[in-house]
Amino acid sequence: MLALLAGGSSRSSSNNKLAESENAAQNSNNMSWGNELWDQNENLAIHTNRGIDALDKYANFLRDRVAIETEYAGKLRRLVKNYQPKKKEEEDYEFTSMQAFRNVLKEVGDLAGQREVVSESLQLQIIAGVTLLSKTLREERKKCLSDGASLQQNLTTQLSSLDRAKRNYEKAYRDSEKAVDSYKRADMDLNLSRAEVERYKNVMTSKIQQSDDAKNEYANQLQKTNNLQQQHFSMLLPAVLNRLQELDEKRTRGFREFIVGAADVESSVAPIIARCMEGIVKAGESINEKEDTFKVIERYQSGFTPPRDIPFEDLSKCDPDSVQDSHYSNSTSNHLTMRGTMSANKLKKRVGIFNIFGSNKNSLTADGQKEDFSDLPPNQRRKKLQAKIAELQQKIAQETNARDGLMKMKIVYEANSSLGNPMTVEGQLNESEHKLEKLKVDLKKYQGFLEKASQVPVATSSPQANRNQLQNGHRTSRHSNGSADDHHDDGDDQPDDAGSLSSSASPESGLGTSHTSLPGSGQGSANENAIGEDTYYETEVETLNPLGTCKALYPFEASSEGSIPMNEGEELQVIEIDQGDGWTRVRRANNSNGWDEGFVPTSYIECTLYA
Repeated sequence: MLALLAGGSSRSSSNNKLAESENAAQNSNNMSWGNELWDQNENLAIHTNRGIDALDKYANFLRDRVAIETEYAGKLRRLVKNYQPKKKEEEDYEFTSMQAFRNVLKEVGDLAGQREVVSESLQLQIIAGVTLLSKTLREERKKCLSDGASLQQNLTTQLSSLDRAKRNYEKAYRDSEKAVDSYKRADMDLNLSRAEVERYKNVMTSKIQQSDDAKNEYANQLQKTNNLQQQHFSMLLPAVLNRLQELDEKRTRGFREFIVGAADVESSVAPIIARCMEGIVKAGESINEKEDTFKVIERYQSGFTPPRDIPFEDLSKCDPDSVQDSHYSNSTSNHLTMRGTMSANKLKKRVGIFNIFGSNKNSLTADGQKEDFSDLPPNQRRKKLQAKIAELQQKIAQETNARDGLMKMKIVYEANSSLGNPMTVEGQLNESEHKLEKLKVDLKKYQGFLEKASQVPVATSSPQANRNQLQNGHRTSRHSNGSADDHHDDGDDQPDDAGSLSSSASPESGLGTSHTSLPGSGQGSANENAIGEDTYYETEVETLNPLGTCKALYPFEASSEGSIPMNEGEELQVIEIDQGDGWTRVRRANNSNGWDEGFVPTSYIECTLYA
């Protein structure tokens, strides 16, 4: 029951409010400034001026907002530009999280575009309309006020004429009263002559006539003033005030339309902004941590297996000397660099200095990797080669389509010479054939690289894993990242600089002792390779002492300058350990009572360094 009463009271209240609003609207239609505010001309002038100032203020507000919108859009675009992926970061964008971030940047760029649309629409539609309306209203108000001032001036002039006529009438009436009194006194005075009495009578008559004329003039001016005043307050001034009312209503109506229009501008881009937000949410939901984890494995998986267990060393079954040597070898396993070798940083500098003496047959790619990617782990190498082959196949398909199109064009030109000269296509066709042939050669080359990489067995453990393995009482190492034992019997007094210069014959430097480095020289020795180089360098190369021995795990064909071939199971002397570039310098005796020196891949050998 209470609910019904409450509902009924709420409905009646709303109905009352509706009725009140309708009555107010009806009353406002019947009311006008000309009738209700006939005496508030000055206040209405002030009100209309303030109203137009408020319109100008809204226009300034919109201009400031447009400036903010424009600045905001510009800053958003700069933000997106600053966080666009750099060339070196492109490979990281294969992960779903980075792809989502790129999509977020795209959506933010679209948001910036929508803010620019809002700014332009407000500028062209709203601000221009407000400015034009304000200018029009000011001109109309000025004309209304001018007309009102003119009407007021006319009324004031008429009132002044009435006041002047009234004063003249009052003066003439007083003069006539005095003249009548003077004549009466003269007429009663027996001492005055008849002529003098007649003169007073004439003066009285004249003053009475003047008084009557002034009275008539006053009556005439009063009638004119009343007529003008009635016309002024009933017709002329209300017309001006009603024009001011229309002007103010026009301003108010325009104010409403412009505010609604500004909201419509914002609402028009709201669906697109909502789609941008949906795109950002979709980008966030597209992130898949499991997929990213798999891609990390795909990128960095080397193909090596974890290291085997370290064998137990029974010291009771070893002689004291071997125990001491083994202990010393283990104690120095983490302090291996220095003499007879060079650090990785020095190696990079060394390659840059000595590269002018030769060129590397195995050229580098744009990102600093070898052409056949032989410096990568087996698994990564195969993936790189497969990606390169897919890229070449795509280019071949594109170039084949281009060539086929040129051939069809040539056939059409030959069939109808009016369409074109076939010889103009001949040069393009030859160039396309040349590009296609070059791409096919590159494809065959990389397919050979992939076949060779697939034939090489994967090592059972990584170079880092085998670094500290022991075998037959000696320290066995498959070197990587430039570690070596600097303690041996014959090399303690060798200068560091000499050892450093000896490392400059790496395959990357182009200075090697490979049998391919000097045509016709067979398997070149260190002395042959040093021709044309510094004598000091040649002497230091000859005095290198072996750091240990190594055994070839796989066959290796020397494909780069400075490297030497080796057969599986071949024993070689290690004269310089891996400096972090994936190559170890070795030496072996040749049939001419000399030595062959060069570099072999570290992952292809198993080293045993002297204790």
